[in-house]
Amino acid sequence: MSECEGRYDAVIIGAGMAGASLGAELAGHMRVLMIEMETMPGYHATGRSVAFWSQSYGGPAIRPLTRASGAFLARPPVDFADHGFLLPRGGVHIGRAQDAPLRDAMIADYQDADKGPNALFRPLAADELQSRIMGLRPEWVIGLEEESLRDIDVAALHGAYLSAFRRHGGALLCHHRFAGAEYRGGAQGWQMSLFNGGDAPVTVTASLLINAAGAWADTVARGADVRPLGVKPLLRTVTQLRVSPSAPDDMPLVLDISQRFYFKPVGQGRIWLTPHDEQPAAAQDAAPEEIDVAIAIDRLQSAMDWQVEAVERKWAGLRSFAPDRLPVYGRDPRQPAFFWFAGQGGFGIQTAPAAAKLASALITGAVPDVMVRDLDPAAYAPGRLQS
Repeated sequence: MSECEGRYDAVIIGAGMAGASLGAELAGHMRVLMIEMETMPGYHATGRSVAFWSQSYGGPAIRPLTRASGAFLARPPVDFADHGFLLPRGGVHIGRAQDAPLRDAMIADYQDADKGPNALFRPLAADELQSRIMGLRPEWVIGLEEESLRDIDVAALHGAYLSAFRRHGGALLCHHRFAGAEYRGGAQGWQMSLFNGGDAPVTVTASLLINAAGAWADTVARGADVRPLGVKPLLRTVTQLRVSPSAPDDMPLVLDISQRFYFKPVGQGRIWLTPHDEQPAAAQDAAPEEIDVAIAIDRLQSAMDWQVEAVERKWAGLRSFAPDRLPVYGRDPRQPAFFWFAGQGGFGIQTAPAAAKLASALITGAVPDVMVRDLDPAAYAPGRLQS
């Protein structure tokens, strides 16, 4: 018999940032088992993220989650970590003359969402932009500085959540694939089958099944006889390049206003570059296509007067979105013993602290943490996608 077989209050499927953060919030209140199909947590989207914390990203429904998470990421509680997870970076959105309407829309969108004066972006004149981004081609004359943008130490944040989960009594079971679940109701709850490549499945039971499976969220729902919500994985390509002249280490994140690419330095003259692609893909161990790496480089060279000396690495990750591109947090309206914690798209890491505290309150019925007390969970409820 597996040491993890038995009865739990909740079983979380997925040990990426979503599962680990929610698990850390719940483990002190109930008996929780977290299931990961890979040999290590965070193998897929979490481990492949070019993560940064940006207040401008995600739209009006995401910004409250981002802001609520910011203070935690910068100064976490001392019993969680002894250092913050935000690193200096800054960002500059760039464009050509024809992109002026996009620049104006970005500023107006943020002002409308905040109902106040814009303090997020600082417009950069063409000459200031050229001095700020060394090597920028002269036709790129539009710039918006987003000084508050920060890098996120993803590995440290994920590791801190996993440590807190274990410290509070949570159990983690890796290399076990969720094969299906039957809800028997009452005291029996869910009976789940998990496979690790052996002949006999591991069987666990739980009162609550939490779906934090990322790209596999709809697959898990089907396995539990719960109606899928249409959570779709979209592939994003990233490549590490060595460029000449070397990209300065203190260079900001550079984002094309028309959303065709962004890049940031990662030290020793290297950059991480993405063509900002969102290609429909199956839930799988994603891999980049050569054509997408070539597209990324072509877009970079349209903006920067740099030579690409080497393509040193390339990878792809799956970012999962619900049909309306908002996250899904809440009990399934047809099966309340099934909790959705999915569809975090590309903002799952920068919103993880607030999302986990919001979902924890929904599950336990406790008074929401002060971090999320002003957030309305109805905006993220799964029922909006099943009506």
